[in-house]
Amino acid sequence: MLLGIDIGGTKLALAIGDDDGHIVARRRRPMAPSGDPMRDVAALAADAHRLLRDAGVRPANIACVGISAPGPVDGDTGQVLHPPNLPGWQDVPLARLVGEVLRRPAFLENDANAAALAEWRFGAGRGCEDMVYLTMSTGVGGGLILGGGLYRGRSGQAGEIGHMPIVWEGAPCACGMRGCLEAYVGGAAWTRHLRESAPESSRAVQLAGSAAQIQPEHVVRAAGEGDAFALAEFERYNRHLAHGIAAIAFALAPQRVVLGTIPTAAGATLCFEPVRRLVAERVWPRIAAALEIVPSALGEDGPYQAALCAALEGVAARRA
Repeated sequence: MLLGIDIGGTKLALAIGDDDGHIVARRRRPMAPSGDPMRDVAALAADAHRLLRDAGVRPANIACVGISAPGPVDGDTGQVLHPPNLPGWQDVPLARLVGEVLRRPAFLENDANAAALAEWRFGAGRGCEDMVYLTMSTGVGGGLILGGGLYRGRSGQAGEIGHMPIVWEGAPCACGMRGCLEAYVGGAAWTRHLRESAPESSRAVQLAGSAAQIQPEHVVRAAGEGDAFALAEFERYNRHLAHGIAAIAFALAPQRVVLGTIPTAAGATLCFEPVRRLVAERVWPRIAAALEIVPSALGEDGPYQAALCAALEGVAARRA
């Protein structure tokens, strides 16, 4: 059996499962980082103990604990380095801390890498040799499957597509840089932009109750109803997203780009069809013809299976 722990900027998800991605028990709760990583680790370890106890699984039966956490991380040392969406988490030896508390081997993987592995093994990337996964929730993460395996790059830093600059000296990003893709299509950044720019007359504001409460989900619903502001926002969003994907296409020429979270919620008409068209207009025809841009397939199971895939990577690393 495997134990997976997925740490996000706004949620914590834990799962017990097997090598085939079957989830036998799960637990999810909001994640509000306290600013004290030791306190946060103690809380997530308590959640893990509770899940194991409720599922009737002895810790000794867990082959490996997989931890999926926001990057940047160093998988070789098991450290979370300085994730923009986890305040106070600077050079935290997360794998060692969790392993000591749970008394099991623990393996840390960048959350986007783990999600890419999950989509490749169990979801929309099955059958691909070369696949890029992008998740756009609180931030924007990327994972690269190249040549039939996860590509981590030097020090595990490959795939940070969310921090690829698409507007030189553009909007500030949570990472401290400017003009990053995340600053335009990440959920937190888009939410801030919407709250500053949405007119009171917009259907999105009406759905949210006020401009101060608007979220991307309200823009998705309002655009589906034909609201002019929401449709214009999606044009803006799609243009920036296509800019990033075009750069990926030229650099890597993958068979498939899998998009999660906001694009998947928006669907074909609002997001995928316009993005496919925009990308095709900006890359060579031969690259465009070979490239598929598709929604993620794992849905609500995604974070759990991502964390289990981190555990599978840990098992493979121990055998190597």
